[in-house]
Amino acid sequence: MDLANQVALVTGAAHGIGRASARALAEAGASVIVADIDQAGAEATAESIATGQHRAIAVQADVGDLNQIDRMVREALAAFGRIDILLNNAGVTRRADVMDITEADWDRIHRVNAKGVFFCLQRVAQEMIPRRSGRIVNIASIAGKGYVGASNVAYAASKGAVIGMTKLAALQLAKHNINVNAICPGVTRTALSDGNLAVAAQQQGVSLEEMERRRADVIPLKRANDPEDIAAMVVFLASLGARNITGQSFNVDGGLIPD
Repeated sequence: MDLANQVALVTGAAHGIGRASARALAEAGASVIVADIDQAGAEATAESIATGQHRAIAVQADVGDLNQIDRMVREALAAFGRIDILLNNAGVTRRADVMDITEADWDRIHRVNAKGVFFCLQRVAQEMIPRRSGRIVNIASIAGKGYVGASNVAYAASKGAVIGMTKLAALQLAKHNINVNAICPGVTRTALSDGNLAVAAQQQGVSLEEMERRRADVIPLKRANDPEDIAAMVVFLASLGARNITGQSFNVDGGLIPD
């Protein structure tokens, strides 16, 4: 899984899965564009990568804004000349019951999780098509496949959209030798999921430690993902070892749901 001389753009790379994936791609040899709405976080990730032979730059971007997507891509091209790998990772959610989701929740979640993923994919594909080469990896979720523990219905719908667009984009971009796949994480230890866990603990009147125990207990392998577990799949799907894999959505969930 050697990614030497490859250039990877990672959205939502300031924290969690994005940060772990940006670091893993760099360790595999790729130069990395670290993009996030959190500029300080993006810079911190880039600084942690840009040591020795690893190259990384930070770009501040809101992926819900098409003008900022275009600027992000242009900055990536100015720095490295091309984009070989796109990791569509940026995402938002909050824990809420189906009857508590507001229009504002729906619009915020879909603006980033669905609209942002699609238009990042489309804009980067514009650069990949003339070169007849590229790998696009979208971070979806087992929530998009009906996982009962999803943070909310709007989030599940947005991740289902990611799975659907992955399949169709893969078919339509295959003629350009561009692979498109999705990863569906299960329970993963990130600031976002830990925040949801704290809300659930408060709602159920139990300690955070008890909620963590319950969270792990329902997973067949009895452990939640670390961000690095997702990052390992990202590196594989970005590598030549996955050259004949496209249009797929892979669960990394410790066995939570069958697929």
